[in-house]
Amino acid sequence: EYMGHFLSVYFFSCFPLFSPMSDLTMKKRTPSDFLNSVIGRPVVVKLNSGVDYRGILACLDGYMNIGMEQTEEYKNGVLTNKYGDCCIRGNNVLYISTIRRLR
Repeated sequence: EYMGHFLSVYFFSCFPLFSPMSDLTMKKRTPSDFLNSVIGRPVVVKLNSGVDYRGILACLDGYMNIGMEQTEEYKNGVLTNKYGDCCIRGNNVLYISTIRRLR
């Protein structure tokens, strides 16, 4: 699946005239753009140890050190602890994902 995405991105970057996507959808976004856009929003931070932290992304720095508010800790999908504010060292982070808001 990952390789397929890579090939489609490679193909469309080499042959932009044949791209079915409009110019608006082809804007390049960096990981920094994503992270800056989710500050103040609910996120899931997965650590290398497998522990998840869910809360509001308050801040982060260039080393991906993370500050969160209203943080909940989950181990194996089970809520184990609640924290007001939380700081996570960046080298422990596997990924950061947004949480979809319920309507």
